[in-house]
Amino acid sequence: MQTKPFRIGTRGSTLALAQAHETRDRLMAAHGLPGDMFEIVVLSTAGDRITDRSLSELGGKGLFTQEIEDQLASGDLDFAVHSSKDMPTKLPDGLFLSAYLPREDVRDAFIGRTAGKLMNLPDGATIGSSSLRRQALIRRLRPDINVITYRGLVETRLRKLAEGQVDATLLAFAGLKRLGKQDVPTELLDEAEFPPAPAQGAICVESRIGDDRINSLLETINDIRTHEAVTCERSFLSTLDGSCRTPIAGHAVSDGTTLRFFGMILTPDGSRYHRISAEGKASDAAAIGEKAGAEIRAAAGADFFASWT
Repeated sequence: MQTKPFRIGTRGSTLALAQAHETRDRLMAAHGLPGDMFEIVVLSTAGDRITDRSLSELGGKGLFTQEIEDQLASGDLDFAVHSSKDMPTKLPDGLFLSAYLPREDVRDAFIGRTAGKLMNLPDGATIGSSSLRRQALIRRLRPDINVITYRGLVETRLRKLAEGQVDATLLAFAGLKRLGKQDVPTELLDEAEFPPAPAQGAICVESRIGDDRINSLLETINDIRTHEAVTCERSFLSTLDGSCRTPIAGHAVSDGTTLRFFGMILTPDGSRYHRISAEGKASDAAAIGEKAGAEIRAAAGADFFASWT
């Protein structure tokens, strides 16, 4: 019988803490446990500390996870809570994504200061975004727009926008909703024209392979449809590269029986892109994503990827 609190690793941002608390609350409800049976352990990651350069310059997604995963692997943490889209497709040996919470809205939110909609921005307006996917999609739709790298926590980006440093910015609507800021967006971007990042809107839990006690605890809060969808998206991402140096979009939806997937790859300047759709059994989620990744890579041709390096 567990006598000491379960230790939950997380980053220290307001959004990361909201996600950790949601996970804890779901576990409390599922197992009838009191709050003092869970300890939320806040860790600073390199991605949090270095905010003056883009993730592509710094080395990619592992910047938001390494310190947490080191303590998880050593046993100092029982499990960790992450934004799924921040997770590298290759995890450290001995760790895996054991549970996903029910997914939030996957759309990107446009927040405009000088215009309420992306297509209504004046020529030459400046948008701030740290995501190469968002930058490429903006350039595809509005090649006249000046896109600059724009990092920081949600609150920091909104403050910079209010101060007039940019005309607009884009954030994940899921994160804004989790922070109670669902009224902030001036436009929610259509998924067909502005598809989300793979795993966007999903909270995942990472734990140790073979730790049956912890994994049994987490199994009760795993949302199988989200798990299937994100598994497909991460498989697509992995097949193509999956770092923060590549503009890749992907979204899968599972009804528990059938899974439907849509993916897109772009050159960083948004001038060239390829789309793909796939469908199959939800139980084949990983294979569907892998096949879609291989097919879109073949259709794009080797020269398409030269601009990704």
